[in-house]
Amino acid sequence: MPGENLSRDEAHERAALLSVDGYEVVLDLRSAVGESAEAVRTFRSRTTIRFRRTGEGTSTFVDLIAPSVNAVTLNGRSLDPAVVFDGARIALDGLADENTLVVDAQCAYSRTGEGMHRFVDPEDGEVYLYTQYEPADARRVYANFEQPDLKAPYRFAVTAPEGWTVWSNGAGEQDAEGVWRFAETAPISTYITCVVAGPYHYVTDSYTRGDLEIPLGAMCRKSLAKHFDADDVFLITKQGFDFFHDNFDYPYPFGKYDQAFVPEYNLGAMENPGMVTFREEYIYRGKVTQAAYESRANVILHEMAHMWFGDLVTMVWWDDLWLKESFADFMGSFANAEATRFTNSWVTFANNRKAWAYRADQLPSTHPITADIRDLEDAKLNFDGITYAKGASVLKQLVAYAGRDAFLEGARRYFKRHAYGNTRLADLLAILEETSGRDMKAWAKSWLQTSGVNSLTPAVTYDAEGRITELAVLQEGDELRPHRAAVGLYRLSGGELVRYARAEADITGTRTVVDGLTGEEKPDLVLVNDDDLTYCKIRFDEGSLATLRAHLGDITDPLARALCWSALWNLTRDGLMPARDFVSVALAFAGRETDIGVLQMVHGWAKSAVTLYAAPAWREEGGRLLAEGGLRELRVAEPGSEHQLTWARFFAATASTDADFQLLEGLLDGAAKIDGLDVDQELRWALLSPLASRGRADEARIDAELARDDTATGKRHQTRLLASRPSVAVKAQAWAQVVESDALSNALVEATIEGFVQPSQRELIAPYAEKYFAAIERVWDERSIQIGIHVVRGLFPGLQDRPETLAATDAWLSEHASAAPALRRLVLEARDDLARALRAQECDALAS
Repeated sequence: MPGENLSRDEAHERAALLSVDGYEVVLDLRSAVGESAEAVRTFRSRTTIRFRRTGEGTSTFVDLIAPSVNAVTLNGRSLDPAVVFDGARIALDGLADENTLVVDAQCAYSRTGEGMHRFVDPEDGEVYLYTQYEPADARRVYANFEQPDLKAPYRFAVTAPEGWTVWSNGAGEQDAEGVWRFAETAPISTYITCVVAGPYHYVTDSYTRGDLEIPLGAMCRKSLAKHFDADDVFLITKQGFDFFHDNFDYPYPFGKYDQAFVPEYNLGAMENPGMVTFREEYIYRGKVTQAAYESRANVILHEMAHMWFGDLVTMVWWDDLWLKESFADFMGSFANAEATRFTNSWVTFANNRKAWAYRADQLPSTHPITADIRDLEDAKLNFDGITYAKGASVLKQLVAYAGRDAFLEGARRYFKRHAYGNTRLADLLAILEETSGRDMKAWAKSWLQTSGVNSLTPAVTYDAEGRITELAVLQEGDELRPHRAAVGLYRLSGGELVRYARAEADITGTRTVVDGLTGEEKPDLVLVNDDDLTYCKIRFDEGSLATLRAHLGDITDPLARALCWSALWNLTRDGLMPARDFVSVALAFAGRETDIGVLQMVHGWAKSAVTLYAAPAWREEGGRLLAEGGLRELRVAEPGSEHQLTWARFFAATASTDADFQLLEGLLDGAAKIDGLDVDQELRWALLSPLASRGRADEARIDAELARDDTATGKRHQTRLLASRPSVAVKAQAWAQVVESDALSNALVEATIEGFVQPSQRELIAPYAEKYFAAIERVWDERSIQIGIHVVRGLFPGLQDRPETLAATDAWLSEHASAAPALRRLVLEARDDLARALRAQECDALAS
């Protein structure tokens, strides 16, 4: 659509021309319920914008994506919508020094999670609405200047169906005419405004700190209320407010604090000030592990950190997206570790979040943390492992480099100096130089303005008595960086692998000697980046690697153990360790892993090792070994424990023999029992999933399970399982539903794609490789960017792991040099994953 992809240059030009004094947004959402005769169901949106001309020029544009515009009035002058509206922008000419614009439009409800999303609960027929805008979908709900540096205060007024409640960023109440009117907000950016409306189940509480009182609210769909543990949500919320007030010395600035758990949500959560939205999957319908609760707590704290990093102080443009996301990602783990019951959160960070960063930083699309964001499509794809997890890892390195006190004092000055404003990288660096006394420009050049990950490898020499004469750290990578890192020495003692010496050093250049370890006794394991102070790939000397193969499970410290698991996985992905060797280590030691989050990561890696990185000739044996190991650990796990549940899910995901499937069927129909294992509804779907993909559960059986669980979640599971069946007709139907039609919602598109792509069905879906390359440019042009991402990423023929698929990908890239850069980026990333898999398979084949 012309003008839909706003460029950075256009945004800068518009910011130089005008400033915004305020918005009044009036929405009529009564059309959300009942039958609709419209081809596209719409609602009325009437927006008044008051803005001033502050630069040279008399023309600009306002952003709006809507099926139709009823009227446009600028300074009392009526503009013809047919002339000024092109479907994405309204052209404005003849600007005065002070301007009032009124836009009356019919905006569309969304089924893609972008704009005003409308959801009908299949359980009770209730309708629920919520908005999601980042980076630029507020224009799907009301006319605005859709860029982060044109902040303004907002007043919302919403008319809703009878019996509904409406929430927005500010406190609201319903007037005598039935209109919900909300208090004016502080100056905020368009992408963090929000409206939530419907018959939500709503629970309240409050947070008090001295004279500060913050009303708290939490909500979900009525049909989920029986599962909603709002008390724990409020507990983490209050602990977070304590932590951030203690460390930021700036009172929460947005009044109330509501948290809505909403359906069919594309993201984990969104930091709308005063009205945070989360995916409702964070409300657990069955038994889950503590890792799930830790993950939810981390997201709650991540979004809360945004109230300061991102909402109070906002980046000028999406180039500096990291100024909010990296900080929130870091502060989420920081607060979780220090303020909640999840004291091992840095273990999860090292094992989980950094794995995301390492992968992203080795893709051809890797970019500096401070990225070059040319337009909104670039921005959409940069909500990635670099901006979040690598940025957070680098901030962890910054704390080690500059000191915790200097870092937090810098944050405090940053908020006070730039409150309600917009900033760039230089603004933050100037303050951190003040507080740390360090040269932050040199640090930023190495860490924020370059891409790629370094590898750190120990090189050790010993004297005749076995004592260290020199321990050096070798650094590799395109950009050599300064690392503040610790090196730990471990030895076997009484059946345990324990640290007996540690030294910190500033690692620079290609080779750095760690003087603090000279003279120490010979270790069984040298662990570079012990305590996870820096961002790097850990490598091992031969002796240490041999120790891990035999004794990884003997490491007593959970963080050190997690770092070793992660390092071995990186070796596997890099084609330096055969996939079958990783599987062997996982089968030997995963059963002894005490950290449930680490165990779940190891399970995922082990499955990927067999599916992606093992030589094809060994795949079947590898899968059988995983299933055997999973069943063995399931049977010996403590009855009723979270480890038992985790091993049950792993066994189901790896089941491959008739005996495996018979056990799953027995657990489902009650003929088989495992002491302590509660087969609740979510576990039932997990057990049924492999039966469907292997042809042992037909449509009638899947529909019968839906009858037991006729809910929104059940519908998603049913959709996924139906698409997973091993049938030519099933695959054709699933492909058509996703690629040729836009009838499915975002959640059901995801579920269908997940079901379509099955590792056990490589031959069945092989014909769709050619169809994929023929369809993706059309899909990208016709569908919303979120759905486009789902299709292009999800349906890439990565399971056709042979050179011919790589050649087909290269041919498409060559023939479509002028395709949208964001689309080409997605294809390039998928190509890189495929090439990596082929290299790893070669490594594994040599091990045979």
